[in-house]
Amino acid sequence: MKPWVRFFLPVWFLLTAAFAGSMPSPAPGIPAAIPATVPAATVMRPPPPGVTAAEAVSQLTGIAISPLLGGGAVGAWRYYHAAPTARSGLPWFAQPWFWMPALALVALCFAKDLLGPMIPKVLKKPIDVVELFENKLSGLVATGAIIPLLAAVVQAFDSEGTAPAALGLAAISPSAAGGGMLAVFGVIAYAAVWVVAHTTQVLILLSPFNTLDLALKALRTAVLASVVATAFANPYAGAAWAGLVILTAAFFSGWAFRLLVFGHVFAWDLVSLRHGRFVPAGADYPAFLARKCAGLARRSFGRVSRDLTGRLVFRYRPWLVLPEKSLPLPVGRYEVGQGLLYPSLRVAGLLDKGDWAWFPPRFRGHEAELSRALRLDAVRPVGLRAAWGWLRDAFRGTVMPSA
Repeated sequence: MKPWVRFFLPVWFLLTAAFAGSMPSPAPGIPAAIPATVPAATVMRPPPPGVTAAEAVSQLTGIAISPLLGGGAVGAWRYYHAAPTARSGLPWFAQPWFWMPALALVALCFAKDLLGPMIPKVLKKPIDVVELFENKLSGLVATGAIIPLLAAVVQAFDSEGTAPAALGLAAISPSAAGGGMLAVFGVIAYAAVWVVAHTTQVLILLSPFNTLDLALKALRTAVLASVVATAFANPYAGAAWAGLVILTAAFFSGWAFRLLVFGHVFAWDLVSLRHGRFVPAGADYPAFLARKCAGLARRSFGRVSRDLTGRLVFRYRPWLVLPEKSLPLPVGRYEVGQGLLYPSLRVAGLLDKGDWAWFPPRFRGHEAELSRALRLDAVRPVGLRAAWGWLRDAFRGTVMPSA
């Protein structure tokens, strides 16, 4: 079982039990402090802490799936359902200066995707790159929106304490133990869901078909709509469904994180034309693993270099921050594959499926320096560049017949 799943599964069941234990009784009585002349139907009761927590889980999941749409929608909902005198005290994401521009930008992106088949690729792909970085920025900004949600949950638990009592944890201070657990769970759950949802933007950037772009956006919107619909139908069912979405995201978080890093590095190198300013230097060079090897997944980010014995090794840090590890590459002859957008490290002599690592697009045009620095055999055109070279030589009449 994945480590993420081992962490989230017990926490999800714990919170589910907390919500069940804090559900209101079927026939609540009228508090003694309310005068007998006031009808019971007119008394405004605060929602039970289980409802507050359940709604917070659904809102957190929705914001993580689409930070701009989720944050803007939650903010607009809170603004319109708050009393006019209380609107100035709402969180920042519930203020019109945030949610109105956010929803307007979402509408522009939706129009772009809807008109995608009619927009030429040469114009749409730069817009997709801009949207990729916008999604990263909005995800970082929307992180602040989950803090008020978690604070409301901790406050509700601290004021009533019914959920910890239902679990037999009445002796534990909710503000200390329960509040800290909820805060950590909320931040990690938000990060896991956002990473997986953000991969749709990376896949859209890499996709050659406009119809596939629209399908990916529709899939993400459908998941977001299911979270909203179940939360409206029943807050506890909404929290349970949001918990399943979080568990699924935790299972795919490793794959999604590698794809996120891959898409970010490639998109930034391409949009900034970094290859024109980049100068290869040093003894190790950033690269992505092109195939699964010794348990290390494809698209893992690291650096390629030679060790003291002269063998090629791939050095990497799990999750980019953990202690560094090294993976020796198989002994053999290697060369630099000169691709149309980026070079690769490949086994010499193989025409297909010989890649072991992909270098970022900043190395485009620097294949010779890369080959000399890593002491490789040669530089060979591959992919579309090789096909173009073959066609050019064919028209020139310089193509030699193959053996």
